[in-house]
Amino acid sequence: MDRKSKIYVAGHLGMVGSAIVRELHRQGYDNIITRTHAELDLCRQDAVEHFFSAERPEYVFLAAAKVGGIGANSAAPADFMYMNMMLEMNVIHAAMQNGCKKLEFLGSSCIYPRMAPQPMTEQCLLTSSLEQTNEAYALAKISGLKYCEYLNRQYHTDYISVMPTNLYGPNDNYHPENSHVLPAMIRRFHEAKVGHAESVVCWGDGSPLREFLYVDDLANLCVFLMNNYSGDETVNAGTGKELTIKELAEMVARVVGYKGRIEWDTTRPNGTPRKLLDVSKAARLGWSYKTELEDGIRLAYKDYVTRYAQ
Repeated sequence: MDRKSKIYVAGHLGMVGSAIVRELHRQGYDNIITRTHAELDLCRQDAVEHFFSAERPEYVFLAAAKVGGIGANSAAPADFMYMNMMLEMNVIHAAMQNGCKKLEFLGSSCIYPRMAPQPMTEQCLLTSSLEQTNEAYALAKISGLKYCEYLNRQYHTDYISVMPTNLYGPNDNYHPENSHVLPAMIRRFHEAKVGHAESVVCWGDGSPLREFLYVDDLANLCVFLMNNYSGDETVNAGTGKELTIKELAEMVARVVGYKGRIEWDTTRPNGTPRKLLDVSKAARLGWSYKTELEDGIRLAYKDYVTRYAQ
């Protein structure tokens, strides 16, 4: 990309999309196209085709998605599959039809098998069964990255895929029922601190291992890959470091300043036992993360207090 390239960021109001827009501006890219959901419903094929025909972006970052935590994915798998498959297929297909030079598809580490060897390499995709609690979302994301691969093979496009680990940071979703584990904890511990609650209840038994990447680090990688990587195989985005959910809860409580007890509801699902990405491919390309987890949680908590807790 050069600084005047016409760039479309799909999902620019979400956590990932807004971080990509920030990173593009930081690096001097100023010809950025965005549309809100009210302006462009990506699930409507005719609307998406009209948009691409009229605007003809040269580069596309496909960060739009319907996302949620274990509870949301388990409660509405049909919605997660339909909406994600529709929007990604519409955008990728319309980009191809209208001469887009390069597209970058944002997926999720949940595409990898539930019991994949750890840390998970890009090559373990489709080698065994998925985690049931978010299977519908994972299948949609696998379809998107495979469609990019097939277009490259059949039409010689230059479409790439990035698979981030668990993300957090500014503009995250802190909904009490539909958010991911880290933002859910930030909200829960903050409300417990403000309300002087004696204890906070977290799902599962605290044993699953998880990896977390600050969203601005992901955005930096996304721009880096757009400029430096081409290939059918996806690229993992993470830190290569993990901790238990119990350790995460203790860290969030410490950052928030909550002093009460942490209790565990073992009737609730744990999810995948372990999800650590092998990030050696990104490292070989010349990229590494910058933000350590506790520092990132402080930044995320500041964002939460500023936007939601006034």
